[in-house]
Amino acid sequence: MSILKEKITITKTETSRIGEMNENNIAFGKLYSDHMFLADYENGEWKNKRITPYQNLSLSPACTTLHYSQTIFEGLKAYRTEKGKIVVFRPQDNAKRLNKSAERMCIPAVPQELFMEGLTELIHLDKNWVPSRPGTSLYIRPTVFATDPFIGVKVASQYLFYIITSPAGMYFSEPLKVKIETNYTRAAPGGTGYAKTGGNYSGSHFPTMQAIKEGFHQILWTDATEHSYFEESGAMNIMFFKNNTLITPALTDSILAGINRESVLTLAKEWGIQVEERKISVKEILEDLQNNTLQEVFGVGTAVTIAPIQMIGYQGKNYSLPLHKDSFASRMFDKLDSIKYGKEIDTHNWIYTIPS
Repeated sequence: MSILKEKITITKTETSRIGEMNENNIAFGKLYSDHMFLADYENGEWKNKRITPYQNLSLSPACTTLHYSQTIFEGLKAYRTEKGKIVVFRPQDNAKRLNKSAERMCIPAVPQELFMEGLTELIHLDKNWVPSRPGTSLYIRPTVFATDPFIGVKVASQYLFYIITSPAGMYFSEPLKVKIETNYTRAAPGGTGYAKTGGNYSGSHFPTMQAIKEGFHQILWTDATEHSYFEESGAMNIMFFKNNTLITPALTDSILAGINRESVLTLAKEWGIQVEERKISVKEILEDLQNNTLQEVFGVGTAVTIAPIQMIGYQGKNYSLPLHKDSFASRMFDKLDSIKYGKEIDTHNWIYTIPS
């Protein structure tokens, strides 16, 4: 039977944990919803679609992913609109990006129909977990990883696709302080930087921890060849605003193509803002900081949405940036929220409504 014709088996939890959710104080990634969606890949096909109570996974100590990191994931959010509907922001684009990562990591593609069906049924079942307070959402984490119990170095033949969800508040509670990193490298040309795979993040932990010890929140990564051009930040793409122009690094195979990034660029162009996707040198931005010609710097990503940056550190010197209530970043944040929470019409077909 085709995976798309196979029905999802649903086993509901006997005891809901929703009472643990306090909408007034939701920490990101601390509490998970009652259920999870899973599907297995064996003998060249996806099968065994199921929703179960949220639970730990059982893995062989020889699991391929534990040794060789053959894993990919996505991040997206569901929102409760003012009219009570539950919507997801651009899930089809996440499905496409998941498969772009899958191709790079030699993981079988997840059919978009399977991705959307699992996501829809899971969120519908756990709809009460979507918070309603402004600024809150339900974070969605689809993941695929190899499950072969084999420690030989090869592409696996067995995989698990699963989706878990987690009520979420703000990822950062304050404007950010970031450090320009010119020693360590996140990704190199020809590598896996454009794929959303676990190894990209584990390799960034050490330099990020060093930056945190110095009083920063995140790192601004530079290119692996010269450490002279900006690429992205730890959990987000980076954008600069000056002279009524929005500037962001052009996508390469070492930069993740953010879905919120593309959304911001689309809206900026509609506002009549000049947009430049190009190489941005550290030298250029330092000169702008010294001359006070850089109006704003902010990060863009699913978890953070839009995160204003108030300070940039470089080689022991810190540069402060003014924060304005009517900044481009704040206006863009409000615009995206208006679309996501159903306060205004979605003219881009970005919103997917979960059937009631």
